[in-house]
Amino acid sequence: MGKSKISVIIAREFAIRVKKKSFILTTLLTPLLFAALMVVPSLIAVYSGGEEGLEIAVADRSGIVMPYMQSDEEFIFTPAGDMDIEQLKGGFDTLGYFAVVGISELDSSKNVSVVTYSKKQMNMDLKNRISRNVEEALEDYKLKGYEIPQLEEIMADIESDVRLQTYTLDEKGEEKVSRVEIFMAIGYIASFLIYMFIFMFGSMVMRSVIEEKTTRIIEVIVSSVKPFQIMMGKILGVASVALTQFFIWIVFTLLIVTVAGSALGLDDAAQTMAAASPEIPVEEITAAVQSEGDGFLQALKGVNYIQIIACFVVYFVLGYLLYSSMFAAVGAAVDNEADTQQLIFPITMPLIIGLFLMLHTFQYPDSALSFWGSVIPFTSPMVMMARIAYGVPAWELALSIGVLVLTFVGMAYLSGKIYRVGILMYGKKPGWKEIYKWLKY
Repeated sequence: MGKSKISVIIAREFAIRVKKKSFILTTLLTPLLFAALMVVPSLIAVYSGGEEGLEIAVADRSGIVMPYMQSDEEFIFTPAGDMDIEQLKGGFDTLGYFAVVGISELDSSKNVSVVTYSKKQMNMDLKNRISRNVEEALEDYKLKGYEIPQLEEIMADIESDVRLQTYTLDEKGEEKVSRVEIFMAIGYIASFLIYMFIFMFGSMVMRSVIEEKTTRIIEVIVSSVKPFQIMMGKILGVASVALTQFFIWIVFTLLIVTVAGSALGLDDAAQTMAAASPEIPVEEITAAVQSEGDGFLQALKGVNYIQIIACFVVYFVLGYLLYSSMFAAVGAAVDNEADTQQLIFPITMPLIIGLFLMLHTFQYPDSALSFWGSVIPFTSPMVMMARIAYGVPAWELALSIGVLVLTFVGMAYLSGKIYRVGILMYGKKPGWKEIYKWLKY
């Protein structure tokens, strides 16, 4: 009988939430946001570019830097001739320069000082380009001062391009291409999504409890259903909403990204942009990208997606159940959402700590701190997902999940005792001392 009552509450919580306008809007708009986060950076990279034809006058008193100031479609470097920097500054309006650059004579250490003036704020690209060109000119000038025979040939010969290919060996000794960047990306995305969804849907449970308590609906419900059944029904009902919404988000996001990438023609645009720039060796880049792409695809094939997806679902569900039981207890203990700040801080702090441990785990996935972070139940949903892509022994995974399940059962029992007393308490904001007394009832 108890089980059927919980199922009724689950169905009620699910039906109420999926019919809300906020659920519909969030379900439809969130995939657009996720897709934008994937597509917009590509658009920016492809179509980025400042104003073209900006003329920059260079007063080079050193006599060695100007040949290194290479112009392109965006910036055109022009020698100032006999004009010095003061004359260039005074002629901004008549000469029509975007910026002027003054380079001093070589000092005793064969260095120069550089000063720039512009009417508008100079962007970082132009600033870095000027600094890089001056540094390259000085380095070449100083090297030539040593009068080393065949210096250019020597410099070209010692220039090296090392490409490190990493492999992992499976239990059978077979080689598999691996990319640590892929594992870091998978771990970061999975961990952050678990953090975000636990906090979002756990808060939803808390607000639902506060709302029913404030409107006194709970007094009617509790007359026929036990408080613990109500709490578990709410937790599982919101969990069903979360899983439904999450599944819709995945499908819609992949669909939008695929359609948007094809419609916007990002690949064609990138090739057109590369071909339009004479400084970019298109054939070399194409070969390098193809080589990198082959290795990247092989590394992607080596990822155990079934294990990662299964662990993501398990840790998301168990992590949500653990934290939502605490959120439900907080909701039952207060009369309005403004009173939750004091009680909710100890709940959110382990989640935040889990995020910091996750960042540490990317660098040291097998350290003692990473191990205990993936076992302690309040941080394990985030930390273990950061470790799982690197490979985790089966016994560590079983230990982590087992401890998480036992902690949820114990926390649900304690939260149920708080919920049973607090759900019918009105008019008084309880402190930790009073909540401790509720646990002893």
